[in-house]
Amino acid sequence: MLTWLRRALWDRVPRDHRATPAALRHRQLVTAGFVVLGGIVLGLSLRIDPGSAWFYPATLGLAAVWAVGAFASGPLHLGRLGTGTAATPGSAGRRPVLTPVVLGLALAGVFVVGALVVRQVPLLDDQVRSVVDHADQGSWPLLVLVTAVNGVAEELFFRGAAYAAIPRHPVVLTTIAYAVATLATGNVMLAFAALLLGALVGLERRASGGILAPILTHCSWSLTMLFALPALF
Repeated sequence: MLTWLRRALWDRVPRDHRATPAALRHRQLVTAGFVVLGGIVLGLSLRIDPGSAWFYPATLGLAAVWAVGAFASGPLHLGRLGTGTAATPGSAGRRPVLTPVVLGLALAGVFVVGALVVRQVPLLDDQVRSVVDHADQGSWPLLVLVTAVNGVAEELFFRGAAYAAIPRHPVVLTTIAYAVATLATGNVMLAFAALLLGALVGLERRASGGILAPILTHCSWSLTMLFALPALF
C-alpha cells in the first residue's frame, strides 16, 4: 500500500517539460487573467437559483473559460507513473488510469464520513444544502455532464496551465489558487473541499508530470459526491 501511494503521489517520473523564459512569462500572464475571469463566472453560476435553466449554460461557460485559458497558456502533458519501486531515469512509465480513480473514490469516502459530522453543525449544513439544492432540482443527465466537464476543465487549468506557470511550490500555490477561486461562490464548504481535493491532485500532478491523473481523480470524486450528498442532506 505504501509503495502504491508513493508511486501515485510522491515518486516523480523523469520528464523534460522545460519552457523558455518567454513561454513561461506568456503562460503566467494568461493564467493570471483567466483565474480572475473564472472566479467571477464561478461565483455567478452558483448564485443562480436552483432549478433555473441558466445554471447549465453558466456552468458549461465556466468550463469553457478554464479550458480556453489552459490551452491558450501553452502545451499540456498527460503524464505517466513509474512502474518500479521508484521512478528511474529513462523509465517511460505508464499512463495513470486505475490509480487516480481509486484515489478519487477514497477521497469521496472521506468526504461522506465528514458529511455525517457536518450535518450536526447548522451553519455548515446550510452551506452544503445550498449546493445540493442544484442536484435536487436539476436534471440528472445534465448534472452528470456538467460535473464531468467542469472537473476536466478545472484540472486542465489548475493542474495544467497554472501548475506549469509556477516555478516554485506549485502544489501549494495551485491548491491555494483553486480554493480562492472557489471562494467566489461565497461557500466556505466548497472552498474547504477545493483545498483537500487540490492538495491531492496537486501531488498527483507533481508525481506524474501531467494532467491525466488529476482529471480522473477529480471526476471520480465529484461524480461520487454528486450522487452521495443528496442522500445525506
